[in-house]
Amino acid sequence: MKPKVIVTRDIPDEVELKLKEYFQVSFNREDKVFSNDILRKAMESADGIVCTVTDSITDELLTLPNKKVKIIANIGVGVDHIDLQSAKENNVIITNTPDVLTESTVDVATLLLLSVTRNAFLVEKMLRQDEWKGFSLTENLGVDVRGKILGIVGMGRIGKSFAKRAHEIFGMKVLYYNRSPVKDLTFEASVRFDLDALLEESDVISLHLSSDKGNKNFISKSRLKKIRPSSFLINTSRGDVIDQMALTDMLAKKKLAGAGLDVFINEPNVPPELRQLTNTTLYPHIGSATHETRTKMGMLAVENLIAFFNKKQVINEL
Repeated sequence: MKPKVIVTRDIPDEVELKLKEYFQVSFNREDKVFSNDILRKAMESADGIVCTVTDSITDELLTLPNKKVKIIANIGVGVDHIDLQSAKENNVIITNTPDVLTESTVDVATLLLLSVTRNAFLVEKMLRQDEWKGFSLTENLGVDVRGKILGIVGMGRIGKSFAKRAHEIFGMKVLYYNRSPVKDLTFEASVRFDLDALLEESDVISLHLSSDKGNKNFISKSRLKKIRPSSFLINTSRGDVIDQMALTDMLAKKKLAGAGLDVFINEPNVPPELRQLTNTTLYPHIGSATHETRTKMGMLAVENLIAFFNKKQVINEL
C-alpha cells in the first residue's frame, strides 16, 4: 500500500501528478490555511505531510500520543513555523527546498530596489488617478543606484546572489554583515563585523536573514535609527526580523527615504498605517512566486518524500 500524504495547500499541477504516482494523497482544494484541529488530524492519519510557511507545526502537534507522521516536507526554505527541536526529539524528519528559489527571490529584491528608489508606487498612483501634469525636469525624481553602497545583512545563498547582481549589473559597492565567515565570493565585497557601521554607511540595506529566535527584531528600533534619512531598506526574508511598528513610524516621519517589503509580521494582515505610506513598495510575499520556481520547490519536496519512504538518503533533511 502506498504511504498516505496530506498536502496542506494547493500545489502546481505537475507536483500533484508526481505525488499521485508514489503516494495516496489528500489535497486541500480550497487552499485555505489548515486550522490546528485539521493539522492535528493530519498528524494522526498521514505518514507524511507537505506543508508551507502558513502551517504552524508546534510541539503540541509533534508530541501527540497518536501521531503517525514520520516526515514533514516543507515547500520553502524558512522553517521558523516548525519546532525543529521537538521534531528531532520525536523522530519526525523535516525537509525544506533550498537553492531552487534563490534567483526568483533575488528578482523580487531587485524589483524592490528599483521600485523604491525611483518612487514607482507614487508615480504610478499619480498617473492612474489622472493627476499627471506632464513631463517635468524637476518633478517625480528618484535616485540612481549605480555607484551607491549596498549593505547586505545575511550573506547566505540569496543575500550573496543579490549582492553579486547589484554589483555586476548596477555597479553598486557591496558591504556585508554575516555571523559566520563567507567564502568563495566571486565579486568585490567588504565585510563589516559591526552591524551598526554597515547600517550607517549604506545607501540601501537589504535583509536576508532566517527567522529564528536570534533574529526576531534583529533590526530593532535602535538599529533603525542608525540608518541615514537618505537611505532605503529592503526586506525579502521574514517580517519579524524588523521592528515593523518602529519602521512604519520612521517612514511616516521621513526619517528613512523608503522601504521595499515583501514580508510582514502576522501575514496577511498588513497594518493600514504601513499600507498608506507612499514612500514604500509593498508586495504580498511573492519572493518565489513564479510558475517555474514554485513547481521546482514542490518537486523537490516530493523527491524528499520519495527518498524517505524508499529508505534512501533524504536530500534536504534539516
